[in-house]
Amino acid sequence: MEIPAENVRPDIPWTPADIVRYLDRYIIGQGDAKKAVAVAIRNRARRERVPEAMKEEILPRNILMIGATGSGKTEIARRLSRLLDAPFLKVEATKYTEVGYVGRNVESMVRDLAEVAYNEGLSRERERVRDEAQKDVRDRLLDALLPGGGQEATRTRLAVRLDAGDLEDREVEILFRETAGGPLSGGSSDWGEGSPEGIRDMLGSFLPPRQVRRRLTIRDARPLLLVEAADARVDSGKISRETVSRVEESGILFIDEIDKVIPRSGSVGADVSREGVQRDLLPIVEGSSVRTRHGIVRTDRILFIAAGAFHHARPSDLIPEFQGRFPVRVTLSPLGSPELYRILTETECSLVSQYKALLETEGVILDFREDGLREIAEVAWQVNEGTQNIGARRLFTVMEHLLEEISFRAAEMSGQTVVIDRPFVQERLGKLVMDPDLTRYIL
Repeated sequence: MEIPAENVRPDIPWTPADIVRYLDRYIIGQGDAKKAVAVAIRNRARRERVPEAMKEEILPRNILMIGATGSGKTEIARRLSRLLDAPFLKVEATKYTEVGYVGRNVESMVRDLAEVAYNEGLSRERERVRDEAQKDVRDRLLDALLPGGGQEATRTRLAVRLDAGDLEDREVEILFRETAGGPLSGGSSDWGEGSPEGIRDMLGSFLPPRQVRRRLTIRDARPLLLVEAADARVDSGKISRETVSRVEESGILFIDEIDKVIPRSGSVGADVSREGVQRDLLPIVEGSSVRTRHGIVRTDRILFIAAGAFHHARPSDLIPEFQGRFPVRVTLSPLGSPELYRILTETECSLVSQYKALLETEGVILDFREDGLREIAEVAWQVNEGTQNIGARRLFTVMEHLLEEISFRAAEMSGQTVVIDRPFVQERLGKLVMDPDLTRYIL
């Protein structure tokens, strides 16, 4: 979405109302959560305008989202990341373990966020030098087509044919650079500093690149050469410096399933490491320095959004120090039949429009009637109430089963219009809803 120009100020883009309106296009309800993230983002922009001495004292107001699965927690964060030009990463707290247990170290989430920011910066720089890089690719392809140089007239004729796309299937032999690791490799940053993989990654940018000779068609070689030519023109050191600054000043870390790291009463064995994960997360959220491939990142300016269903625990069961680092708490409401109906009809690129677009590719027209859509929402709500409540995600299973036969036979039904009304929905789903066992295993 493009925020209307009249609502954008050059010094503080996007008012909280602008952000909420954008989120309203994709998420129904949950106004408190939308307002919380909108204010948090706006405060970051406000912080840039205060005096420097005050600026250092203003820290992000981290947010704790409480709500059942499918209520919109992840979707709010995901849509927010698309709106903002800010490094964003979603992680699951259950992937991390306390120091001393086998698993990922919590600091790796900061390294992963830095990799996201670096790759975004690299993509922007590649796009900036794209025109020059395409000229370099053209020259290299002509060199490959005429290994000995050839006459200028011959090179000119080949250049005309190359530009016209007549040589795309011609095979050429090209020498590619292969990096040994480092920022340009775009690999994972999970390795510890002392591991062989970590040492190899750190040394990768200092070691000379290996060269590999490959024989490819021009069509296949062109994108590989374009990346190589663009990377040769960008300043990776500058991108790394900008990466550290962007992560520190505008990075967002979304930690999902935070309730899963609350130890159960009377737990023993490896389960006790759950509380240890909280204690390991604490210095990251409070503010610490994490070594990444691109430099040392201070985490005290990163905005942390934690989320969990809290079915079997309460936010107060988190260790007090960790609770205190998430001063803004919002509860997301469970979704009833009216909300599920609005999700089907009001959200942009809704499930209904997705299925209509998919089947239109084979000439099948889906005509969704209002009573049919309300019945779909009612079925999804009833199944949620009778089994595990998975919120809006239930619409996926209901819609898939409802349209399964049409999707299977679409090639034979080209030119037909299928009316999706209440009788149609009841015929396809009625027996499933009536039988608890079938509901549990199919929907």
